[in-house]
Amino acid sequence: MTKPWIKNYPENVAHEVDLTRYDSLLALFHQTTTKYDQQTAYSNFGAELTFKQVDALSRSFAAYLQNELNIVSGERVALMCPNTLCFPVAMWGIIRVGGVQVNVNPMYTPRELEHQLNDAQVETIIIFSPSTKMLADIIEKTDIKNVITVNLDDLVNKGLPCDPVDPRLSQTINFTDALMQGESLTLIEPTLCQTDLLFLQYTGGTTGLSKGAMLSHGNLIANIMQYQEFAKNKIAYGNDVVITAIPMYHIFALMANTLSYFYFGAKNVLVTNPRDMANFVEIWKNTHATVFTGVNTLFNGLLHTPGFDQVDFSSLKVSLGGGAAVQQAVADKWQQVTGVRLNEGYGLSETAPVVSLNFGTSVNGKAVYIPGIGVPVPSTDLSIRDDYGNVVAQGESGELCAKGPQVMQGYWNNIAATHECMTPDGYFKTGDVGMLDEQGFFHIVDRKKDMINVSGFNVYPNEIEAEVARMTGILESACIGVADDKTGEAVKLFIVKTDDNITEQDVIKFCRQGLTAYKVPKHVIFIDEIPKSSVGKLLRRELR
Repeated sequence: MTKPWIKNYPENVAHEVDLTRYDSLLALFHQTTTKYDQQTAYSNFGAELTFKQVDALSRSFAAYLQNELNIVSGERVALMCPNTLCFPVAMWGIIRVGGVQVNVNPMYTPRELEHQLNDAQVETIIIFSPSTKMLADIIEKTDIKNVITVNLDDLVNKGLPCDPVDPRLSQTINFTDALMQGESLTLIEPTLCQTDLLFLQYTGGTTGLSKGAMLSHGNLIANIMQYQEFAKNKIAYGNDVVITAIPMYHIFALMANTLSYFYFGAKNVLVTNPRDMANFVEIWKNTHATVFTGVNTLFNGLLHTPGFDQVDFSSLKVSLGGGAAVQQAVADKWQQVTGVRLNEGYGLSETAPVVSLNFGTSVNGKAVYIPGIGVPVPSTDLSIRDDYGNVVAQGESGELCAKGPQVMQGYWNNIAATHECMTPDGYFKTGDVGMLDEQGFFHIVDRKKDMINVSGFNVYPNEIEAEVARMTGILESACIGVADDKTGEAVKLFIVKTDDNITEQDVIKFCRQGLTAYKVPKHVIFIDEIPKSSVGKLLRRELR
C-alpha cells in the first residue's frame, strides 16, 4: 500500500530506523556519558551536572537502591518530583538496577496518589518534600515501605528554601544522604533487553481511574531513534541547549528532553516552576537556547509576559509543540516574536509518545508549512478507520490508529482495557478523530470520547462527576470542555442540586480537595435537569 505522506518527509530522512542499535537504555546511557563526559548534561538554578557527574551520582543512587532497599529488576519505584537535578539522577539510578519507574505528578491529591501507588504495587517512592503531605494522608492505605525525600536545594547547594517533610512520615531518608551511603557500595547492573519494562506512565481513564501504560526499553529506544532520524537536520550533537519547562514526569518531556537530548549530548536547562513566567523569561535571557519544547498554553503564556520579546532568539532553531493542539494564532505570534516556526507533533502516553511530527514540506523547491500534526515518524504507520474498523478514504474523518515499535506493551494489570484499545491487526486506537488531507498531512479533527484537554493534560469528565457526587446536596452533574484563551480548554460543570444554599464557590472549593488543580471546574452552572438518553446515559453533546 502506498503511503501518501512519504513525499512530505524532510530531505534525506529514512522511512525506517534501525531499532537494534541498543539492547536497553543502559547501553545508550553508558555510551553517552562516556562520549560527552566533561560537558554539562543538566542545569538548574545555576547549578550544573556534567555527564560524568550524572554517571557517578546515579551509580551511587542505584547502589543504595540495590544494597539498602534490595530493589531488583522489574520492581516498581515511584518518582514524584518536579524538574530538579535530582529527577534525572534518580531516573538513571532506577534504570541502572533494572527498576520500573512509575512517574507521578507531584501536584496529585491524596486520592489520586493512593490509586496510582496501589495500582502499580509500589513499595518505594522518591518524593518532593512539599508533596509529602499528600503521601502522609494515605500511606497507611498503601504498601509503601521506603520514602526518599527530595529538597529543592539538593545537588544545587545555593540555600534554596523548601517545605519540610511532613512530620507524620517518620522513616524517611533524604536523597543526598542516600547518595552518600551508596557511594561506598558496590553496584551490579542487571542484563536488560528491549522487552524489559522501563516506565509505568499513567494516563486518564474514562472510568475515572488512570491506567498504567507499560512502556519498555524498546519502546523508548524506538522513539528516540525515530525522533533522531526525523529531526536529523536540526540536531547539533554536543552543542544543543534545550529548555525543559514541561514536567519531566510527563511523557513528552521525559522522552524528548530528558532522554533524547541527553543522548544527543545537549545541555538541559531545567525550569522548576514555569508558572513563574517573569522568572522563566529571565532564565531564557541567560540561556542561549537552541531547542524549546512546550505546550500551547506555555507558548501563549511566554508571549504575554513582559520582556519575552526582548530575548535574543538568534540561537533558537527548534520550537516543538505537543501535549495539546497548537493554536494557529499562538503559532503565528511565536514565529513573529522568535523568528522560528512552531512545529507541532502528536503522541500519547501509550505511544512513548511521538507518533507524528510536522516539519513542513517542500513544494516546487519552496518550503511550505501546512498546520496540523504532520506525518508519521519513521517505522510508524497511521490508519484512519470508521466505527467498524474499516479504513476510510483519504480526506474522510475517522478514528486515528497507530502502529509502530513505540506502541506500549499494554495497560498494567488490565487485560480488558488493553484488548479494547487495540485493533485485531495490531493498531492502537487513539480515541482521536483524525483526517489525512489530499497533500498527505494528518490533522486531528475532534476527540472521539469526551476528554477535555487542559494545558496539555487529559481531564476525563467521569472522574470529576464521580468526585462531585460525593458532595452533600448535589443530585447529579455532567461535565464538558469549553474553549479557554489561557488553557486551550476549561472544565465546565452542570449541576442539579438539592440544597439551594450551595454556591458555585462551594463546589469549586470541594473539588480542590480531591482533584488536581487543572481538573477543578472553572465554570459551574446550576440547571434543573441534565439531558439523558432513554437508558439514562448523560447526553453531554446536548449540554454543549
